[in-house]
Amino acid sequence: MCGMPQQPPIRSTPTRPRRPDASMSLLTNVMDHSLDDGYAEAAERKKAAGDSGMPKTLRAKLGLAAGLVLAALVVTVGAAQARVAAPVVAKEREELIDRIDRETEAADKLEDSVDELRGDVSARQREALKHSGGADSDLAGLLSGAVAVHGPGVKLVVNDAKEAASGGDGDPRETSGFSDTGRVRDRDMQRVVNGLWESGAEAVSINGQRLTALSAIRAAGDAILVDNKPLVPPYTVLAVGDGQRLSTRFQNSADGLYLNALQESYGIRTGISVEDDLRLPAAPSVTVRTAQPSIEKSEKGTS
Repeated sequence: MCGMPQQPPIRSTPTRPRRPDASMSLLTNVMDHSLDDGYAEAAERKKAAGDSGMPKTLRAKLGLAAGLVLAALVVTVGAAQARVAAPVVAKEREELIDRIDRETEAADKLEDSVDELRGDVSARQREALKHSGGADSDLAGLLSGAVAVHGPGVKLVVNDAKEAASGGDGDPRETSGFSDTGRVRDRDMQRVVNGLWESGAEAVSINGQRLTALSAIRAAGDAILVDNKPLVPPYTVLAVGDGQRLSTRFQNSADGLYLNALQESYGIRTGISVEDDLRLPAAPSVTVRTAQPSIEKSEKGTS
């Protein structure tokens, strides 16, 4: 039967699913071939040739053995020398420690001798001042700190804050060189002492250290030095004078208000009390800068 020719049916060929990492061919190649092709071929040739990396000739093997023996010999000799030298080093260390202890003991004895001689010199100065100072000898000795004094006055205790924390955040004490806002500094004690002098104190001491007109209050790290002697908190300041009047004038002065501001702002602990009898020692050493003979009254009358 004639009719229109039939076309064969269209058969669709299924396609393979696309890999998720098809767009990352370079990364895929690196992951699948971690070793460079050239290195891989060289490794295969070496494996096929049976080359294990060890020397094959007798001469090479003897050279390798000699090198190993020499290395072992060097290590053994070094260990033996270290073992032999250990007692010597320990002995030298003990001798050095003993020498340091002896020198430290000698330095302490010399320091004690210096303090004793200074005390003797100060005593002789005070005795000479009594005999040659005339009617003003007591006043001169008091003002110079050459004699011990006692009398009414005030007792002022200044101590660091309970929890001294580091300053910062633009704090004025931090920008002025204070590494810890809760610590009492040398400039604080300078203002306290100057405030007591201005308020009428006749004699002042800090932690038993008598102050004179030539005394210096400085800092060495976190320590406060008075005449180059370190002090530790709390700082007890004794001031001889009219007790109640001295206390009132100091607390109302600029330096007293400064101390009160330290207490309120930084937690520095302070306490002041009026005492009936305070005893202040003499200064350990009084340096005589200038001296001149006194003119007797009889000589004045005849001139």
